[in-house]
Amino acid sequence: MEKIKQIRDMANQYRQYSAECLSEMVKIPSLSAGEEKVVLKIKEQLEAAGVKDVRIDGLGNLIARVGNGSKILAFDAHIDTVDTGDESQWDIPPFSGLIKDGYVHGRGTVDQEGGAASMVTAARILSELDYDGDYSIYFTFTVMEEDCDGMCWLYLIEEEKLIPDFAVITEPTNLGLYRGHRGRMEMEVHIKGLSAHGSAPERGKNVIYSGAKTALAIQKLHEELKDDEFLGKGSIAPTVLTTETPSLCAIPDKAFMHIDRRLTWGETKESAVAEVENILSDDSEVSVPIYARVSYTGKIFKQEKYFPTWKIPEDHPLVQAGVKAHIALFDEDARIDKWTFSTNGVAICGKHKIPCIGFGPGNEIYAHAPNEKVPMEHLEKASAFYAALPYVLEEK
Repeated sequence: MEKIKQIRDMANQYRQYSAECLSEMVKIPSLSAGEEKVVLKIKEQLEAAGVKDVRIDGLGNLIARVGNGSKILAFDAHIDTVDTGDESQWDIPPFSGLIKDGYVHGRGTVDQEGGAASMVTAARILSELDYDGDYSIYFTFTVMEEDCDGMCWLYLIEEEKLIPDFAVITEPTNLGLYRGHRGRMEMEVHIKGLSAHGSAPERGKNVIYSGAKTALAIQKLHEELKDDEFLGKGSIAPTVLTTETPSLCAIPDKAFMHIDRRLTWGETKESAVAEVENILSDDSEVSVPIYARVSYTGKIFKQEKYFPTWKIPEDHPLVQAGVKAHIALFDEDARIDKWTFSTNGVAICGKHKIPCIGFGPGNEIYAHAPNEKVPMEHLEKASAFYAALPYVLEEK
């Protein structure tokens, strides 16, 4: 198709532009709930690229639209990042945004402002092509994903009423085509004991022992969890165990445990909570916490910290359109796979059943790691894929 060749050539022409857009983003620290400055920078980039419909919603998500078709295709990148960790482990300063040796370096280049930069370029290409096809193409640059994945998209769907027919998540896939991932949830266990003087521990009930027994029971539960041929095995792990005691010479009488639970196909919040309840003693209780952090706009949008599992079939029209776009652009088959971690797909497809695929620049091994960097070639190919996909979908 002539249009696909034109898009490929434009993406190649804009390779340096994509890298420079990303470099500008990386130079602005953007931890969860502190994304305002990078949102304003991306808004500036989009407007300079000729995108006419750009706005910020009440939570702080940046929303851009190209085209005015009756169907909706959304591309999403979260633009918050995790912190740097020990900066002495970085060879290049994490907020340098250095463009060197075919890479853009710095925190967020892979997870996942690289996807955001490729989306800016795709929006520019589609605007310059005067796209007027079947789709309204939304580019969403979302907030607070690292804190609470999917919450930004629950807000977009439930409050902004932005309900796509299809969505593309631009988290890093190393340019693979992904069609799902395990869900996750957080659980909290509160354990009650009985304090006594440390010189007579038999008079009390020590929650350190209770917590240790619970942790060992969870270790055993992990081995018994379901497996799925595509998504893999569910997992469970205690990640925090703390105690409270009246004194260092007293038996502790309260304990708190935080649990990380990854959910494979067929596992739900209810089944996961029931499994933990079955291994707890009578003096313990389990609950699912609520996320209620204030966004940079001052908005609070609460969410239970349960993030449903999702996948779509390999023969789904969206997956097949992605395969066709990949072959047309790059003259090779797409590598179809899944993420090991969680994305905004938990809300888009997991809860609201909107079909999603993933395609993003960068290798996920660099996510949350020092010396994060993304190849400029990946930025180019991702921008081409995003601009081509609506044309391929129209063919189907």
